[in-house]
Amino acid sequence: MQIDQKFAPIRKGLLEFLVLRIISIRTVYVADLLKRLADTEFATQEGTLYPLLSRLRREGLVDYEWQESDAGPPRKYYRLTAPGKDQLGELETYWQQINATITGLGS
Repeated sequence: MQIDQKFAPIRKGLLEFLVLRIISIRTVYVADLLKRLADTEFATQEGTLYPLLSRLRREGLVDYEWQESDAGPPRKYYRLTAPGKDQLGELETYWQQINATITGLGS
């Protein structure tokens, strides 16, 4: 099994966390998210992001607004909701706990 395949479930699980972190900084268009992730091990494509964003919206963690674009039709810009900020805080706390556990077990 290739290393990429072995860690695919971990990357998939962390993608939601990263998307929420990126959106928490400022409202973003899907192309912005793709660009931010492109040079990382979390690089992905629209076919992965749109379903994730749809689920996050159904769960009330993100919302979007349409904005006019100079380069074509209006675009959806995503922003974090109050529950999304809470979820992000919980994920950040959990991530710190996981890091501490991994670091502690490696000592």
